[in-house]
Amino acid sequence: MGLKKHWQRRHVVEAIFKYVMLISFVLVLACLGYILWTVFSKGLPSLTWAMISQTPKGGYYLGKEGGILNAILGSLYLAMGGTLLAVLIGLPIALYLQTYLRKSHWGKFIRISLDILWGIPSIVYGAFGFSVMLAVGMRSSLLGGIIVLALLELPIMVRAMDEVLQQMPKDLEHAALAIGATKLEVALKIVVRQMMSGIISAILLAFGRGIGDAASVLFTAGYTDRVPTSLTNPAASLPLAIFFQLSTPFPEVQQRAYASALVLTIIVLAVSLGSRWLSVRLSKYSIK
Repeated sequence: MGLKKHWQRRHVVEAIFKYVMLISFVLVLACLGYILWTVFSKGLPSLTWAMISQTPKGGYYLGKEGGILNAILGSLYLAMGGTLLAVLIGLPIALYLQTYLRKSHWGKFIRISLDILWGIPSIVYGAFGFSVMLAVGMRSSLLGGIIVLALLELPIMVRAMDEVLQQMPKDLEHAALAIGATKLEVALKIVVRQMMSGIISAILLAFGRGIGDAASVLFTAGYTDRVPTSLTNPAASLPLAIFFQLSTPFPEVQQRAYASALVLTIIVLAVSLGSRWLSVRLSKYSIK
C-alpha cells in the first residue's frame, strides 16, 4: 500500500512539473513572438533602402534625410573585432582548462571566476574600459570599443567552449596519447577538429552578445555619423542609434528607431540560424 502511494505521488509530481515546463515554454515563446511582432510591425514600414545605404545627413535626428549605415558598419566592426580578439585569447584558455586543469582546484576556481565575470553588467565593463582609457590618454575609438567588447565576450565564449570540449569522446584522446601524441598535439589536432561545430557555436553566441550591447561601447567607442576608417576613429553602433532615435520627440525619427531595431534583430537572427546550420553541417564530420 505504501509503495502504491509513493508511486502515485511520484506521478503527480511528474505531471505537475511537466505542465509547469510546458507553461514556461509557451510563455517564453509568446514573449519572443510578441517582441518579434512589435519590431517587425513597427520597423518594416519605416525601413527603406536609403536608410540602410546612407549615413545620417544634416538634421537626420530631426526627421530629415539620411540613414544608419554608420551604425550598421560600426556595429559589425566592433562585434567582429571584439569576437576575433576574444577568440585569440579565449580558445587557448578553454583548451588549457580542458587539457591540463580539468576538474582540479585551479580549474574550478577559473570556471567560477569566469561565471562571475559573465554575470557582471556590461556598463561595468564600459566604465572600467573608460577609466583605463583616461589613464593612458586614449580617446573614444573603434579600438577602445573592440577591446572592451572582447572583455565582455571572453567569459561567455570560454565557458561555452569549455562545456563543448567536455563532450569530447575520451576514447579518442586516450588513443592519441597511447600512440605517443602529446597533450598539446591532442588538443590542437584532435579536440579542436572534433569539436569544431560546438566551438563555432560558442563564437557566434559571443558575437551575438557583443553586437547587441550598448552600455559597454557608450563611452569607449563613442558615436559618430561617419563610418570609421581607422581604429582611432570613434564608431557608431546600432543599439546606441536606436537609443538616440527613440530619445527624440519626433514620431518619424522614433519610427526609424524601430527600423534600426529590425536591422539589428535580423543580424542577430541570421547569426543564430547560421550557428545552427554550421553546427549541423560540421557535426557530420565528427566521430560519435
